Amino acid sequence: MAFSDPLTIQQLYDDNRESMELGWFAGFPGGERLISGDATSAADQVGHLNLIHPGRIQVFGHQETEYYQRLSPASRLYQTEELINGKPPAFIIAQGLETPELLFERCDANNIPLFSTPLPAAQVIDFMRVYLSKKLAQRITMHGVFMDVLGVGVLITGESGLGKSELGLELISRNHGLVADDAVEFARIAPHMIEGRCPPLLQNLLEVRGLGLLDIKTIFGETAVRRKMRLKLIVHLVRRTTLEENYERLPLNSQTQEVLGLAIRKVIIPVEAGRNLAVLLEAAVRNTILQLRGIDTLKDFMDRQQKAMEGE
Repeated sequence: MAFSDPLTIQQLYDDNRESMELGWFAGFPGGERLISGDATSAADQVGHLNLIHPGRIQVFGHQETEYYQRLSPASRLYQTEELINGKPPAFIIAQGLETPELLFERCDANNIPLFSTPLPAAQVIDFMRVYLSKKLAQRITMHGVFMDVLGVGVLITGESGLGKSELGLELISRNHGLVADDAVEFARIAPHMIEGRCPPLLQNLLEVRGLGLLDIKTIFGETAVRRKMRLKLIVHLVRRTTLEENYERLPLNSQTQEVLGLAIRKVIIPVEAGRNLAVLLEAAVRNTILQLRGIDTLKDFMDRQQKAMEGE
């Protein structure tokens, strides 16, 4: 399992200072505070002022500020202490509202960063949740060729020398798109979603034996490359001997491979002279699309076979 790097409040501020017009007014030593959790819990990391979840980034909008100001001095002091004792990573005052003096003092005394932004509270929360889901995503780098085939993100894997890059090149010539070759960076950006990208160093490049590095975008045009895709299928190339030793011809259960905690559909294709791997891979993708729509060809065949046997 791969995990995301820790995220500090200082990094959050640096990344969003310009886009959210953030100002930092108190709790400056608290920049090293960590935001815990992962991408699947990003919605729990930030929200409107809430005493039930004191450990999240607390956002003050018009309603929260009005509620806070209506409290008696004793209640205001009590609720402020409760919020501070919950150790929130930071406070954000939205819509350029005036910061309550007591909150300012307690943030400064406890080194809790206090930000201000002209954006509405709801927009701040939506913006932050999207940002946190990406920054806190679990990540892993896998070896293979990542392609967009018929709108499906397909990772081609297999032993070295089996022609993964050559297969990628043929698929590109058949109007499919390259995401990444050799090293693919995957991130789990949602509970049921893994996104794959190319490392910046390898952007648009495909290495083919005998030809060297090819700039796919320059050779085939902008439509031949993709910036990112969601991983839906793994196509694993194997030698015929390996297939006969380790895999069933008609697996009764759909094969999967775990990636970042999610089971990804997997197809095994044997490599030997005379086989058109591009056509086979396209067929595998079309079959996967049918399965995602609830159409299982193998199950239908077995049901048909069962009925034939019962009719004898």
